[in-house]
Amino acid sequence: MLDLGRTFLQSMERSPAAPAIVDGDKKLSYAEWGAEIARLVRGLRELGLARGDRVLAVMQNRYEMATLHWACQFMGLVVTPLNWRAKPEEVGYCIQDAQVKAVFYEAVSEEAVLGAPEAGGIARVSVGAVRREGGASFEALCSQGADELTPCADSGDYSLMLYTSGTTGKPKGVPRRHRHERAAALGHVAQNLYRTGERTLGVMPLYHTMGVRSLLSMALVDGVFVCMPRFDARGALALIESEKISCLYLVPTLYHEILGALEHRKTDIGSVRKLGFAGAPMSDGLLRKVQQVFQPELFVNHYGSSEIYTVSINQRALDKPGCAGRAGINARLRLVRLDAAGPDEQVERGVEGQIIADLAGDEAFEGYWNRPDADAKSMRGGWYFTGDTGYIDGDGDLFVTGRVDDMIISGGENISPVDIESVLSLHEAVDEVAVTGLPDEKWGQRVVAFVKRRHAVDAGELDAHCRASDLLNFKRPREYVFVREIPKSPVGKILRRKLVAGEYESDQPTGVTET
Repeated sequence: MLDLGRTFLQSMERSPAAPAIVDGDKKLSYAEWGAEIARLVRGLRELGLARGDRVLAVMQNRYEMATLHWACQFMGLVVTPLNWRAKPEEVGYCIQDAQVKAVFYEAVSEEAVLGAPEAGGIARVSVGAVRREGGASFEALCSQGADELTPCADSGDYSLMLYTSGTTGKPKGVPRRHRHERAAALGHVAQNLYRTGERTLGVMPLYHTMGVRSLLSMALVDGVFVCMPRFDARGALALIESEKISCLYLVPTLYHEILGALEHRKTDIGSVRKLGFAGAPMSDGLLRKVQQVFQPELFVNHYGSSEIYTVSINQRALDKPGCAGRAGINARLRLVRLDAAGPDEQVERGVEGQIIADLAGDEAFEGYWNRPDADAKSMRGGWYFTGDTGYIDGDGDLFVTGRVDDMIISGGENISPVDIESVLSLHEAVDEVAVTGLPDEKWGQRVVAFVKRRHAVDAGELDAHCRASDLLNFKRPREYVFVREIPKSPVGKILRRKLVAGEYESDQPTGVTET
């Protein structure tokens, strides 16, 4: 199989004059972008980076981020993207865990990067205007001329390492080889019926598997990646209209916001013919609204993960709302008992179980980075145990129902209840707290904290407590429910399912916080 550097060369050779990337006023063809990637490759070599080194990128979806991603593919570097909203300790953890040799950052992530002591011992590269000068700059790296753009990696080299949170909230590195990434991108192209010259809105973050897939899939079809650093619905509509976006691949929350903006802004969205969503369930109501407004040729529900990009696919999302379809073209899946020790303990159709996927699939990872404990939990008998629950209906179609470990998925982000409970438990008025996700049309799930109080406190005070902590904003509870008791099993385990079902005694009216 080709590596990703040669994959990009394919587009340069087939369609050198075809538009490749758009970022505001910057619009480059494949030949022009290739020349700029070549200049960055030379700059990275001058920085002392070599094949196999890990490069941390803490940036939004801008031209420089996409260019760095491709430059790393040519050099055999392992691009390691991180949420640009990360805290200094999270940046430091990733630098140490991945043994990073260089970090790229911009103004929005400057405080976190420079505030991480671990960043002091590696090369730091700023992108755009930053508050504190020092270290190298992206512009300087690209000003030293260009060597011939020659791939130095092969399909067996590592291409990417994504960090994903587990039940403890401790990030796990997911290293993926060039062949895994290319197979996933090819599968994405096939399953979304992309044609030559597609144009996609590049707003799903490049630290997320959905964003990476959008970037790579466009190169496979000589398409256009239209950068959107930070989502806002009106801006997205403006780009859809001005850049003639043909396909959207988003989490349900973003579709919800786009529909809301369309009520106040007349926009030509007729260029959009293909829709896909992943990262969280889409409610029936939202599904129908999106179908009615866009009237796409194709509406795809994609279910997968960082570890195995596509587990299942449903190309007729509206026909059976909530259905995740059947195994993708590079995958096999099974449903096993929730407490299954191995892959052969399958459940019957209609019975809820844990979803597992075959690790022999072309898109499957080979194990977590430096986490034998996580490998032991998730990789058994040649199958990946996703931690997701679901069932297969009488037609043979998969429905995903939740998480074995109670992970909340809100707006496409994985949120550990433990992190939030730990913060809230430090408030003097909180006696006990349990956090779970409740269905929400906009977010997929909204974070709700159920609180047993020691003395009087309201939602506003608890929200202020969370804002003053190191809890990331998207993890803050959006609703507080005060209860007389937190329901537990005889052995003291919190029964979150009872909270979700409303089986509790309220202590006072619900409190809702601002977003």
